[in-house]
Amino acid sequence: MRQLLLILLLTFTAATSWAKIPDEDDILRKTMDSSSPYYYTSLMVRYNNLERLTEEEYHYLYYGFAYQDDYRPTAINNAFDQLYSSLPTINTESPDSKELAYIISLCNEAMILDPFSPTILNMLVFAYGQMGDKKREEAYFYHLHGIMETIKSSGDGRGEKYPMHIIMFSHATDVVSSMGLASKRAEIISRKVEYIPLVAPRKMPDGKKVRGFYFDYSRIYRNKPEEVTFKKKRTWQFNGLKPREYK
Repeated sequence: MRQLLLILLLTFTAATSWAKIPDEDDILRKTMDSSSPYYYTSLMVRYNNLERLTEEEYHYLYYGFAYQDDYRPTAINNAFDQLYSSLPTINTESPDSKELAYIISLCNEAMILDPFSPTILNMLVFAYGQMGDKKREEAYFYHLHGIMETIKSSGDGRGEKYPMHIIMFSHATDVVSSMGLASKRAEIISRKVEYIPLVAPRKMPDGKKVRGFYFDYSRIYRNKPEEVTFKKKRTWQFNGLKPREYK
């Protein structure tokens, strides 16, 4: 299963230009304005209807979620935990219809708390592909591509000054895993930025080696409830590493 999912995500390893550092004032203004083409309610309806969105629309949809009442990044996602627990038992070579229906059901429930999870979107691509539903398979694949490119275009992630911006911790792990890279335990290096070191340095097209990637996680704890602490299990990783913990 993990190998299969990694193969799906490796589609998104192509280099991307990063020039879309989120402008919070701009995002808030445009997603809250009902006359704006980026009005959040309209974007989310189209996303849920599996419409193809533009690069700009994915940008406002992803980062605009941080201003919605449904945004609860520290909440426990029981459906996702169940999905994770069921993965080792799934027959990836020839899953039966009941297994696939179960996966889809858990994914839909998990998306209530995390509608842009690359992990969940990737599972939906797999499930619908196995069912022969090409329309939904392609729709979720396109959503997956849009979300991954949104994150990767928000910064190069090669230094603390230009981190990639995320709205959920697990999204950072998914981005690194999508590059086919094995990573170590994430390190919180400031109130806004975490660093995910790689098991082995990666040589970039410009010849420079990257030893890890930086991610801006500031939105996650912007309105942190008092009872929430950093030590919490995160999602499973595509490259087979165990779930992470934060302290």
